Amino acid sequence: MNKEQLEGKWKQVKGKFKQKYGDLTDNDLKYSEGKFDEMLGNLQEKTGKKKEELKKEIENL
Repeated sequence: MNKEQLEGKWKQVKGKFKQKYGDLTDNDLKYSEGKFDEMLGNLQEKTGKKKEELKKEIENL
């Protein structure tokens, strides 16, 4: 997957997570290289899900 594809996929994931978890903000979903684990931590805190659950959910979107 190239950079443009990854960015496009991430925009889709952000939109779906915002729909599913209405209290998430853009700041919760900001992603930059090397910050994926930090972002997952924010999502864990907001959703109460385990990191592996969230990774699977992201992969399946």
